[in-house]
Amino acid sequence: MSRTRGTPGRRPRLRFDGWIAGMGSSSGTRIVLGYWQRSPFGPFSDAMIERADGERLLLAPSRRTADFVSSTYTFDRVHVVPVRVSVADDTWTVIAGSLALRFTIGPRGVQGMFLRAVPGAFAARPVWSALTYWPARLIPPGVRTRGSAGAGRREWYGVRDLRPVAAVSAVLEGHDLGAGAPVEPPVRFGFGSVPRKPTIVRVTTTVELGS
Repeated sequence: MSRTRGTPGRRPRLRFDGWIAGMGSSSGTRIVLGYWQRSPFGPFSDAMIERADGERLLLAPSRRTADFVSSTYTFDRVHVVPVRVSVADDTWTVIAGSLALRFTIGPRGVQGMFLRAVPGAFAARPVWSALTYWPARLIPPGVRTRGSAGAGRREWYGVRDLRPVAAVSAVLEGHDLGAGAPVEPPVRFGFGSVPRKPTIVRVTTTVELGS
């Protein structure tokens, strides 16, 4: 599932199925990892980083993915580097250029169990993003499941699972980022931030292309 069929009068839509993890650090740097198992570009991962001073950095594995992501979201710097993600039980290890990241995830709570019970085919549709829009807005800092993106695009996030990020260690450009912390202030890559509480979600993202 990577591209929906076009219909007369509707712009093309692309689908990305995978995981998004958002976490902060005691140094003030916040990291958002995308781990896409199915996409129009094949499986890939990318990392969006916002430093304490507000600089936004994208680490993407190819020029094609870097161009697509950077035209959808806003960054100050874009680096094309190998991005490798390995998952062993509840521990995720990420090597992306100058970023070395490791985090563990905790057991899912009531929200995660509810989301897992939603049929996958329904959760992948934009209508699910619309139904969960207002409940998601109650999650600090006011999470958005749909909105406008760059290049005239629109996006829908269909969340299918949710688990807490329990522990984080990260080094960026040779500097230890410190202990894990809330995502505060919110990241500013697109129309909304990830939850303030470090979290990983399984999601189907639908991107409607601009004219």
